[in-house]
Amino acid sequence: MRTQAVLLSDTRDLDLAELPLRAPVAGEAVIRIRHSGISTGTEKLFWTGEMPPFPGMGYPLVPGYEARGEVVEGAGRLKTGDAVFVPGADCYEGARGLFGGAARTVVTDSARCVRIDPGHGPEGALLALAATARHAVAGLGNALPELIVGHGALGRLLARLTVAAGGEPTVWEANPGRRGAADYAVIAPEQDERRDYGCIFDASGDAALIDGLIGRLARGGELVLAGFYAGRPSFAFAPAFMREARIRIAAEWTPDDLRVTRDLVEGGHLSLDGLITHQRPAAEAAEAYATAFDDPACLKMILDWEGHA
Repeated sequence: MRTQAVLLSDTRDLDLAELPLRAPVAGEAVIRIRHSGISTGTEKLFWTGEMPPFPGMGYPLVPGYEARGEVVEGAGRLKTGDAVFVPGADCYEGARGLFGGAARTVVTDSARCVRIDPGHGPEGALLALAATARHAVAGLGNALPELIVGHGALGRLLARLTVAAGGEPTVWEANPGRRGAADYAVIAPEQDERRDYGCIFDASGDAALIDGLIGRLARGGELVLAGFYAGRPSFAFAPAFMREARIRIAAEWTPDDLRVTRDLVEGGHLSLDGLITHQRPAAEAAEAYATAFDDPACLKMILDWEGHA
C-alpha cells in the first residue's frame, strides 16, 4: 500500500509526499483519515528545529497526532466502518512516524484508537487536545486552576473543563484578538493586580513567564506547566522559596483521558465548538502549516483529507 502524507523533510521543509505503507500485522487496523489537526506546540518545534531531544525524533518525519477517520480494515475491537480518533501512527517506509497521523491512510494498533460518534465532523480530531487539557486538570494534581495563562485552543479547553467542574477561572491573554466572549473572565495580564492565586495553569509554553507567575501565587500555591517548552525552564529561587511554591508539569494524556474526554464531549459536558478557525485541503498542507504556526488569528488548523486520492 501507498499513501499521501505530510512529510517534514527538515526544518521548515514540508510538503505532501507519497510514501509506502508497511503491511498491517495482527491487531493493527487500516484507517482512512478524514481530518487531521496541526499542533502549534510540539509540531511547531519540529518545524522550527527547536524541539529538545525526544525519543524517536529526526527527519524525515510524518507529523500529526490529532486525526479522525474511518476503519477500512478492522482489527481487534474495531470493525470496518467504525468512526475513530487516531492519535498517530508509525507505519511508513522511508519516514519516521513519531506522530504520523497526517496522512490519507494509516496502519496502527487498533487498541490505540478510540471509537467516536461519526457525527462529530472535523471536531473529532480535537480529542487529543481536549484530553491533554483534561489530564492537566484531573491528573496528579487535584486543584482547579484559578488563573489560566493563554486563551488559545488549549487554554480554552482548560477553562471549559474548569467551568464544567464548578470553577470560576480568570484567563490572561495578551492578544486582544483572542479575548472574545466566553463564560469566564478573559483579560490582559496588566489588568490583573491579584497576587494570591492558589493554582495557576500556564498554557502558553513561554518559559519567560515563569518568574512572573510565581510572583502571582499565594503561599503554598501551585504553578502547573501545561504547555510544551522549547528551552530550559528555570526560575528565581528566592521568590519561589518565600511562597513555598509548588511546580507541577502536566504530561501528555493517557488512554483513559481519551476515553473520559470522549464521554464528556458526547455527553454534552464539554464543547469543542469554536476552536477550529481554519481549514485547508490536504493538498495545501505547506500553506496550512505555515498559517497554523505564524498567524495569531489561527486557533486550530484542520487539514481536510476528504476526496484526497
